[in-house]
Amino acid sequence: MILVVHIGSSRMKWGLADAHGWVAQGVVPNAEIGTLALREWQNLPRPHRVLGVNASGEAARVRTEAQLARWRVPMEWIVPTERAGGIVNRYAEPGLLSPARWTSLIGARRRALASELFPAPCVVVNAATLITVDALDADGVFLGGIVLPGLHAMLKTLADASPAWRAPGGHWRGFPTTNADAATTGVLAAATGAIGEVRARVRRSEGAVHCYVTGGAASELAPHLAPPVEVVDNLVLEGALALVDA
Repeated sequence: MILVVHIGSSRMKWGLADAHGWVAQGVVPNAEIGTLALREWQNLPRPHRVLGVNASGEAARVRTEAQLARWRVPMEWIVPTERAGGIVNRYAEPGLLSPARWTSLIGARRRALASELFPAPCVVVNAATLITVDALDADGVFLGGIVLPGLHAMLKTLADASPAWRAPGGHWRGFPTTNADAATTGVLAAATGAIGEVRARVRRSEGAVHCYVTGGAASELAPHLAPPVEVVDNLVLEGALALVDA
């Protein structure tokens, strides 16, 4: 049994896997990490390894490790390297790449290898507090990527700029005629435009570019992206687990 955890900016996702796949999965707010051992993990079988992806800092790391005390299993925190899981990391300083971006790329590569898409290139989008858009070529080389504020962060920026934009409940419209719809359509257009630009750069040299989208805002973004697009709920966990077999 292998337990994998991903601590994001506001939530932790976790999954327990055996040789046949996921046995159990869950999501908790970061504020409730300290209750995992007594609640969601209380009846789990003891894992023989625990892998972690941390994007939330030292306090979350310490609270998570404390939940493993009863199992006496050390946490293995994933740190990006120059090469792992079938990926070549072209980041200028490989260790500074976000572990969540790194494992998402590994998860996407594993999916591409297992599908008829191989050896197609892809773009991997993590849509959460931030939106990251990373390019992977047909040989598994991470070419680089961009980062921009998440959808809610962009909406907050508009609301902070002027009371006129503090209108909740907007929707995507071809031609918005309300402030709420104008704001929602604008931030979605900004995000999808950035994703499309990265895909276009890859497409010029690589052909058709598949897009994997993960994160809390994936379902909001995906309908506005050109196909082929695949939403993957737990791409970070999949990538971390793939490192075990790499």
